[in-house]
Amino acid sequence: MADPKIEPYNGPAGGWGSAASLAEILLREEIPASGAALLLKQNKPDGFMCTSCAWSKPSKPAMFEYCENGAKATVWEQTPKRVGPDFFAEHTVTELLGWSDYALEEKGRLTHPLRYDPASDRYVPVAWAEAFAEIGWELRALDPKSVVCYASGRASLETSYMYALFARMYGNNNLPDSSNMCHEPTSVGLKASIGSAVGTTVLEDFETTDLILFFGQNVGSNSPRMLHPLQEARKRRVPIVTFNPLRERGLERFTNPQSPIEMATRSETEISTQYHQVKAGGDIAALTGMCKALFSADDEAQAVGRPRILDVAFIEEHTHGLDAFKAFCEGQDWAALEARSGLTRAAIESAAAVYGRARAVLGVYGMGLTQHRKGTESVQMLVNLMLLRGNVGRPGAGLCPVRGHSNVQGQRTVGITEKPELAPLDTLAEQYGFEPPREKGLNTVEACEGILDGSVKAFVSLGGNFVRAIPDTVRMEEAWRGMRLTVQIATKLNRSHLVNGTVAYLLPCLGRIEIDAQATGIQAVSMEDSTSCFHGSRGFTKPVSAEVRSEPWIVAELAKATLAPNPKVDWDAWVGDYAKVRDAIEATYPSVFHDLNGRMFEPGGLHKPIPARERKWETETGKANFIVPAGLDEDPDMPARGPDILDLITLRSNDQFNTTIYGYDDRFRGVKGTRMILFMNAADLARIGVRDGDSVNLSTPSEDGFTRTVKGLRVIAYDIPPGNCGGYYPELNPLIPLWHHDEQSKTPAAKAIPVRITPSTRRPRDP
Repeated sequence: MADPKIEPYNGPAGGWGSAASLAEILLREEIPASGAALLLKQNKPDGFMCTSCAWSKPSKPAMFEYCENGAKATVWEQTPKRVGPDFFAEHTVTELLGWSDYALEEKGRLTHPLRYDPASDRYVPVAWAEAFAEIGWELRALDPKSVVCYASGRASLETSYMYALFARMYGNNNLPDSSNMCHEPTSVGLKASIGSAVGTTVLEDFETTDLILFFGQNVGSNSPRMLHPLQEARKRRVPIVTFNPLRERGLERFTNPQSPIEMATRSETEISTQYHQVKAGGDIAALTGMCKALFSADDEAQAVGRPRILDVAFIEEHTHGLDAFKAFCEGQDWAALEARSGLTRAAIESAAAVYGRARAVLGVYGMGLTQHRKGTESVQMLVNLMLLRGNVGRPGAGLCPVRGHSNVQGQRTVGITEKPELAPLDTLAEQYGFEPPREKGLNTVEACEGILDGSVKAFVSLGGNFVRAIPDTVRMEEAWRGMRLTVQIATKLNRSHLVNGTVAYLLPCLGRIEIDAQATGIQAVSMEDSTSCFHGSRGFTKPVSAEVRSEPWIVAELAKATLAPNPKVDWDAWVGDYAKVRDAIEATYPSVFHDLNGRMFEPGGLHKPIPARERKWETETGKANFIVPAGLDEDPDMPARGPDILDLITLRSNDQFNTTIYGYDDRFRGVKGTRMILFMNAADLARIGVRDGDSVNLSTPSEDGFTRTVKGLRVIAYDIPPGNCGGYYPELNPLIPLWHHDEQSKTPAAKAIPVRITPSTRRPRDP
């Protein structure tokens, strides 16, 4: 990499910066004009679903219905670069472990099935039949409870259904997925509060809303297509009130790169009308303050005979627990609310006043709310706020958790879950003639604990880069090698493929954009977006190699090699015609998937029924519940925040998607040529005694006896709340103790990590 440069970026999200970034990656990845034209099929009703984020596809898409990061994901998958047997003949696994995440993936697409050869420390080619024979033999020799079947969030509904069925027929519910690392507090929190484990909004709600509240979601980098409905809302003069520690450019201003007029005139749309830089972990305090202000305003309105601020009719008919929640809010001191949130009373009351005047409100949030020790309570506090004015189950209103991977929500819908109560086990038993396991399986954190203590013997991964995505990276890599078997299904090489068990296989699969030809012809797949709509997706490009196989085919072959024959499951027929898998999905979930085969390519998608959207509350009380948090602090067990202890927030750059790194620039934050960065408040710099540009080390103070350190980070003075600092993941994941997770869902608390800062002896550089 070139010498890092830190230069302020003054442009908007989108605009010419986005166009230039896309042009750069097209040239760098040697994508011809035909490859660029493929983008015209992205997110179209008869095209392919973006392989990046899960934001919804509109029923009337724009000509260029893709964003900068979505286009990068397509280019990344369609690169002409290849990683075949000749590549591995030239490089040992030990050598490749020294490469960066970017360097590994940038080499291109995997082309052949491979087996790790410990004698040469290399991956060597293996025939598909031989690979499955050995994998099946290994799995049959193990206790099924000792095997983990992980799924990243990009596999289709068809693949996910088959994979979940395979795991349960094998004998376990060990089906963790990437939801465990991001939005599990949503699944747990919403289920308890409103009876539905997913959001309640659809894309059309953005067209009729009166107010949008944003909490901890960086739309400009993580889901840029969402900027279009936000811009349209702002042009209707809809206020957008944002709570986020950093001032993210996508939440400040936007130029639509698909508008010739805006591009020519360089005009910009202001996105946030209020921007509150809440401290990391201060959302419960901020939300409590808003609710306290609303209760006070409602009491005042009653006293003088004005219309009520609270939606009393909704509360009385549809909710439970208001009195205890009101007592909690009224019992909080404003000084404590200000101290924990980092916001003034006036700022919080200003946000509450806007909310109190709006008729229909959307509550949009991301991992800034979920990845805390009290992440589930944070989500439930947002629900409490929304319930006070009836903003659930109303057009233009509702809860909108923004998911990451493009089908991570859909995987849960078709059975990828470690929680047996969320899977229709009785239906599966009758449908397929076997007895599914009934005990709880392992989630992500529990799987890691099992790898550490040796109880997990094998790990099968359907996509993803698990080793880099999880906390406690250094400890986990050391323990990972103690497993007997690791199997990785993937399109590109990443670090997880290089940290192997005794027996290790790397199985290359088709990408979503490639033509998937099976016995009955070219196949299509389906997936679910963030707004609970199902969409079809077709491939359009030639497969990268004659040796790659589709994900459904690989799962079917794993099942056939491992399981005893079952006359009620015809794996080969499913692979030959994915429509048969969709018929099976509908038979398992008849109330959810009505005529999926016939409707999956409908413009706008097939909507999943969400009971809470209809004000049907499938909770223990039969109503929507106000749930009182334990306190104001989302991370109450943090060490005392002293002079050298800060709360670290892990972040994405706008040149990455999750653990996939497209480059070393973060345009919006003015960073070029490096990811080894620590963003700090200027007052903290002065107090700790380091200067802008200095090199520092970070360590996590902990009493568990393990040293967690990341060295050589360049400090940047940045607009971030005092007491907080920020840096990129996955590079800073080694600092997160495995036990530092949400108490209810076990999602790693990656948005508030206690770190100690010490000077470094060298200038930071990327590998």
